[in-house]
Amino acid sequence: MIRFRLKELIADKGFQEGRRVTIDEVAKETGIHRTTLSKIANQKGYRTNTEVLDKLCTFFRVEIGDVAQYIED
Repeated sequence: MIRFRLKELIADKGFQEGRRVTIDEVAKETGIHRTTLSKIANQKGYRTNTEVLDKLCTFFRVEIGDVAQYIED
């Protein structure tokens, strides 16, 4: 199964910048719908596409392995 680390990335960015980062901010800056981001963050086994992953990597300035990780079932 693929596990998305969106919540962790948001928390890390907020810590590094000394402020609160919200899903609404990520949605606005990336163009990814807020509902999609919520599903990525909260829904186990959610499937998304490479365009969304690319936008998240760009926004957080991380590699794909920082956004998603493989976990054996």
